[in-house]
Amino acid sequence: MSDISYVRTEMLAEQDPPATSVGAIGWMRANLFSGAFNSILTIVSLGLIYVVLSKILPWAFSPTWDATSLRECREIIAAAGGGGEHGGACWGVIRDRWVQLLFGFYPSELYWRPILAFVLLGVALAPVLFADHVPAKMMRFSMLYPFVMPWLLWGGSIWVPVGALLGFVIGYAVYSVVTNTMSGLLGIITGVIAAVVWWMFLTGGFSSILSGIAPLELDFVDSRSFGGMMLSLTIGVVAIGFSLPIGIVLALGRQSDLLIVKALCVGFIEFIRGVPLITLLFVASTLLNIFMPPGTNFDIIMRVIIMATLFASAYMAEVIRGGLAALPTGQYEGADSLGLNYWQAQRLVIMPQALKISIPGIVSTFIGLFKDTTLVSVIGLLDPLGLSNAIRADAAWNGIVWELYGFIALMFFVFCFGMSRYSMYLERKLQTGHK
Repeated sequence: MSDISYVRTEMLAEQDPPATSVGAIGWMRANLFSGAFNSILTIVSLGLIYVVLSKILPWAFSPTWDATSLRECREIIAAAGGGGEHGGACWGVIRDRWVQLLFGFYPSELYWRPILAFVLLGVALAPVLFADHVPAKMMRFSMLYPFVMPWLLWGGSIWVPVGALLGFVIGYAVYSVVTNTMSGLLGIITGVIAAVVWWMFLTGGFSSILSGIAPLELDFVDSRSFGGMMLSLTIGVVAIGFSLPIGIVLALGRQSDLLIVKALCVGFIEFIRGVPLITLLFVASTLLNIFMPPGTNFDIIMRVIIMATLFASAYMAEVIRGGLAALPTGQYEGADSLGLNYWQAQRLVIMPQALKISIPGIVSTFIGLFKDTTLVSVIGLLDPLGLSNAIRADAAWNGIVWELYGFIALMFFVFCFGMSRYSMYLERKLQTGHK
């Protein structure tokens, strides 16, 4: 009989994995040099990166931070052996004008107001974006922030935003009473009418009376003084905040069985998507006042915010409609089987899933809207790009181009990258698939 065993009787000692399959070497073999073709692409890519960086880095790291003019920059670069006019960046313009690029022509003694407004913006967004990590009580401040922000930025009497807030309170009170006694649809209609009547006819008198009794106000700042990144953030934040709910309503209206509602929503969406944003901005700047009563002074930034919101809402509606179309029919049937009415089904079953599916498209629309705020320079508002032209008009900095554009691009990149990263975080958090 053979004495060869086919069953191991003792365990082999553990051995370290090959050095070429772990650590940095293993990662490079798996990702950069996994084959002949990938190895060639890696070498070519490294060569291109080297060529680009060898040109950019010497230009970027130039000793011109303390320069006070373009001419002085060139002298510093020439003295350092940088090659004269095009041998290095002139960062002195950023040191000299970075405050203007952030705040425009906002009064310098009042800088604390926009700074406080945007710090409070982070506080207000925290319970919305990170609900699992922030106390729910902070949501009350989030609801009040839309009335605090304009008061801090523009100033004036505090009773104006209080009056605007009371309009929502009155509308909700009327809606609750009518809904409990009659019907929900009638409650919505009467609530909206009550709020509009308050805003149009009663808010002014309410604010004037209380301003005389308790004059609590901040110095007023005209909209033409707004500029820089503060202006882009103001327009972008407000338009983003309002475009999402309006887009949801438009998406539901486009899928509605009510002929008039569907026709209005489809007509609005198709018209807005067929017109460039710059055209709407010109309408907001020049034509909108024509349709207002004589003597009406409709704030220019408010007009731009309205147009930007409507523009983004049309695209948002199509993004959300795509999410609704991606849901299987069984989700609608499941909501019906539970005895939910239309609005309950949308709020509890349909819309949460549709919004989760639509997160990438929603965030892309937000990012596009935020970058489109630079178009307001064509109607005379000094966003960062508009301010760059004003800075170059100064004889000391006439000829500066790339340094200003690079700094502006960096500011926009920080905010847009932050939105994209939060989008990825939200997708991971709401991921319900099973692996």
